Amino acid sequence: MKYAWLIWSVLFLIPWLILYWFGGTSRRRMVQVSLWTMLFGLTEPLFVPDYWNPPTLFSLAQRTGFDIESLIFSFATGGIATILYQVIYRVEPEHLLPNKRSNSRHRIHLYILFSPFIIFLLLSTLTSLNHMYCSIIAMLIGAISTLYCRPDLKVKIWVGGGLFFVLYFIFFELLNVLYSGYVSAVWNFKNISGSLIFGVPIEELLFGFTFGMFWSSIYEHLLWYKIKHL
Repeated sequence: MKYAWLIWSVLFLIPWLILYWFGGTSRRRMVQVSLWTMLFGLTEPLFVPDYWNPPTLFSLAQRTGFDIESLIFSFATGGIATILYQVIYRVEPEHLLPNKRSNSRHRIHLYILFSPFIIFLLLSTLTSLNHMYCSIIAMLIGAISTLYCRPDLKVKIWVGGGLFFVLYFIFFELLNVLYSGYVSAVWNFKNISGSLIFGVPIEELLFGFTFGMFWSSIYEHLLWYKIKHL
């Protein structure tokens, strides 16, 4: 189990590469979002060991809280979540016309865009919730807020969340097959619900869905794009 987290995170690069291959003109966007998301791998000290405590390369997580695996995982999942819907349903981003940006909904555009980060900070500072729950709540509120600001992205948000959830669940089942007993050995069940669905912590399933919802539309929301079906 020493290299399970490393191997699992690297395996996510396989669908990333497949989606990159079929990404066409959006490959650059995929790489950009992956690089942005990779920075969130630096938040691992918030989760180790309170949420989980996986063996890592050079025991970095145990010594510093940081690890290389989290950077790889964040890079891969960020790119996957942002382009998965596009590749499957053959859509392309298209600039939103300036007159469409003047809608009253967009007056709070920046507040909604950064709401997950603000909510996460508030929850982690003012409550005793495990940081994973803070992340799930923050991304859920961020995605629902995006639905208000950009209702044109509602299908991409909901379906994108569902698609990433399915992929994430499959990868978790693969982890359970490759490393039986890994979940019970690594996740800190005394600090979370301890509930498993087909061997997967319910927190991970909620994370997969809410991450997919919010990240599937982050590029379009941030840079004023709409979705055009080919």
